[in-house]
Amino acid sequence: MTRFRIGEGYDVHRLVVGRPLFLGGVQIAFSKGLEGHSDADVLIHAICDALLGAAALGDIGIHFPNDSAVYKNISSIKLLNQVCETLEGTGWRPVNIDSTLVLEAPRVAEYSYQMRRNIAAALKLDITDVSVKATTSEGMGFIGNGEGIAARAVAMISAV
Repeated sequence: MTRFRIGEGYDVHRLVVGRPLFLGGVQIAFSKGLEGHSDADVLIHAICDALLGAAALGDIGIHFPNDSAVYKNISSIKLLNQVCETLEGTGWRPVNIDSTLVLEAPRVAEYSYQMRRNIAAALKLDITDVSVKATTSEGMGFIGNGEGIAARAVAMISAV
């Protein structure tokens, strides 16, 4: 019998002037980017945490510490590749991803297919196994005020 597990991930980063904006491994033209040690891609970080959590392997901060020069400005897609390798090394493989971006701006619908493609490629999945959705916070809180972007993700993994 195949064993399955699920994991949940959440990440949030502050929007700042002077940084590029990466979401789902796609650089998006916008007046602000996300503050962080890596490229600060909240969507990929939430997915990494969901996968690591499903396998009971801790979180992204344990595997990629934000005080390590190795990860300074690194593409989060590279981190996702490493998470996939870590899972495989412990006898697990990704099955599917469901994720949601929470942001007021920019609009990201036109980028969602490329985000799904990037995530699927990093995890060796078919694009139909990856969902990327977006919503707003209806103008409320730090997201509604345009101060940051958050992401949530759920991942299913199975034993190899």
